[in-house]
Amino acid sequence: MKRNVMIVVLFIAAIAGVIVWNAAGKGKEALSGSGGQVQSGTGGSQSASVAPTVGSYAPGIELTSLDGAATYTVDPEAPQDKVLIINFWASWCGPCDIEAPDLVKLYEEYQGKVELYGVNATNYDTVRGAKDFVKEKSIPFPVLMDKEGKAGDAYKVFSYPISFIVDRQGIVRERIEGAKSLKEWRAMLDRAMNDAGGAA
Repeated sequence: MKRNVMIVVLFIAAIAGVIVWNAAGKGKEALSGSGGQVQSGTGGSQSASVAPTVGSYAPGIELTSLDGAATYTVDPEAPQDKVLIINFWASWCGPCDIEAPDLVKLYEEYQGKVELYGVNATNYDTVRGAKDFVKEKSIPFPVLMDKEGKAGDAYKVFSYPISFIVDRQGIVRERIEGAKSLKEWRAMLDRAMNDAGGAA
């Protein structure tokens, strides 16, 4: 009798296991098909639904500087006199640490032609960490604090670093995931400045 009861229990457990396994598989399929997810910034995949896309207007944002003394705005409805780089970073990000010296070089090299905003992911970072990073790397360009993560959400930033090149008309010309070489950066900036949308 006990043996029969044990067999019935094992049978029920096996059926329950199959049901749970199938439900988990369907959940994974639904998640993988939902879109809108970007993986590592060092070459991960990007869903087609992720925005802003190249050719679209850059989302408007308004953030305060690291020292709180100034407010910086990205307004696609107000054409600018310079091409803009928006670089999203965090102090704990290894690739961000690697690319920082190159961004400093680009900022100095394209002075007067290109503006660069370094947007710290403060909601995933610390103010102290950001300040130490800026001091260590001697960063000369404006560093903005995304304390509530609204700018990161607007630009669909899921990994670091991610940068955007925005032309003078407020149009996104490049979405750049991960650190790039100076040669690649120069080529992308030169294209943005020479495009019809980026020309003076």
